[in-house]
Amino acid sequence: MGQKTSKHKKDLTHLSDEEIERLTKNTTYSRQQINDWHQGFLRDCPSGKLDKKKFLEVYKKFYPEGKAEKFCSQVFKTFDSDDNGYIDFVEFLIAVNITSHGDIREKLRLAFDMYDMNKNGKIDKKEMTKVITAIYDLLGEENRKSDNSPENRVKKIMEKLDLNDDKNISRDEFVEGCLKDDVLRQLLAPNV
Repeated sequence: MGQKTSKHKKDLTHLSDEEIERLTKNTTYSRQQINDWHQGFLRDCPSGKLDKKKFLEVYKKFYPEGKAEKFCSQVFKTFDSDDNGYIDFVEFLIAVNITSHGDIREKLRLAFDMYDMNKNGKIDKKEMTKVITAIYDLLGEENRKSDNSPENRVKKIMEKLDLNDDKNISRDEFVEGCLKDDVLRQLLAPNV
């Protein structure tokens, strides 16, 4: 009488059959590869949670010269798809799979998701300026004057990508524009 039912917290160190099934359907990895990845993930994150601090530490190793915080924060938010403050193994492996094995359109859609900071399906001038500034910080770009200023760079990007002139870039405009323009693709999605 009056008993509270407690929510069972999921054990993030254990991979369920349902999760393995989901990952085999949504990635290019086999059951054995998924288990191998999981073991490696647990070596680095024994709790089964990759928090923002640890994520930033790892990211900084790839960009030792730049300031990775701003850009890393956006990448983290994109990979933390359930917005609970950490990346679990399923989120991690799906992100790794897209960045490693996804086709060019999947990778560009992922880049768009990173830049769509308020998750409204559009990138506006303000969001794009934050993105360009974060990319400049990450790459250690010091020349931010005249044509190379984030604001001027964004103006040119908006002119090229905002095809319907609504002052926003949709996901389709972003993907199609980057597919047609190698320079833009190199700037906005360098690993694609």
